[in-house]
Amino acid sequence: MKIVIPGGTGQVGPILERAFAAAGHEVVILTRRPAAANHVGWDGVTLGAWARAIDGADVVVNLAGRSVSCRYTDDNLRQMMDSRVLSARAVGQAIAQASRPPRVWLQMSTATIYAHRFDAANDEVTGVIGGAEPGVPGYWGYSVDIARNWEQEQELAPTPETRKVALRSAMVMSPDRAGVFDYLLWMARLGLGGPVAGGRQYVSWIHDRDFVRAVEFLIARDEFGGPVNLAAPEPLPQRVMMRTLRRRWGMPIGLPATKSMAAVGAWVLRSDTELLLKSRRVVPGRLLDAGFEFEYPDWDAAAIDLVQRVRRGR
Repeated sequence: MKIVIPGGTGQVGPILERAFAAAGHEVVILTRRPAAANHVGWDGVTLGAWARAIDGADVVVNLAGRSVSCRYTDDNLRQMMDSRVLSARAVGQAIAQASRPPRVWLQMSTATIYAHRFDAANDEVTGVIGGAEPGVPGYWGYSVDIARNWEQEQELAPTPETRKVALRSAMVMSPDRAGVFDYLLWMARLGLGGPVAGGRQYVSWIHDRDFVRAVEFLIARDEFGGPVNLAAPEPLPQRVMMRTLRRRWGMPIGLPATKSMAAVGAWVLRSDTELLLKSRRVVPGRLLDAGFEFEYPDWDAAAIDLVQRVRRGR
């Protein structure tokens, strides 16, 4: 197959590119800064010569969007919104004008679309969409608005011959440098990976191999359309996640952090406390109902594999 990945140079793109290339597929990356033979330049906003890469492709997996690992200033939040909505619009326009449109368009979304909650897990049918929860910072609702608009742009795109799936992905855990797991392991290795603000908040995650397998599953299964949660079936409290990771690395200490300490740490790291404090309790209802089997359904097994891969690589 020919697979086109707009925004394929971030954390998740190389994971998919490696897997697709190893399986013998032709992979084309749309990027603002082409640096390889299979890279095609685009601006993520306007139609251009890059659209020819989509015409005749079998699959499009759109990952384009500004990183959420930043301070949530008004300007950064606006860039997060625009980079997602405008790139999805451009991809939809390219598919709509293609003489041979792809058969499936997988559009990255986020598990952050669901409400901050502790009482029950969010699946695609009964899950509560966030944005109006009491007792949380008001700007958290903007992250939900970004996800809503992101998905809506794909939904409204006039692409009748192309099946559309929105990937409501949890944090993808891989041993790659500068990824989510790399950051969590860095904290654990320093003895700083203790409970944050009590650590009750749920963390939803997915092992990188299961992420790839789920994407391949959705490409192959024509009955899938609309939102699909890409998350391991066992989300867990932050304090439990970090305790497990510390144990598998061999670090006995995990200093706790209060909300104010987390705010200082987020400022130093040029990030935001929402990434640490929002309870994302998300489960993959549609994947499980369709018979998808996770290789790493629980965090302990995933942590063992990821730590081993990091040790081998370093």
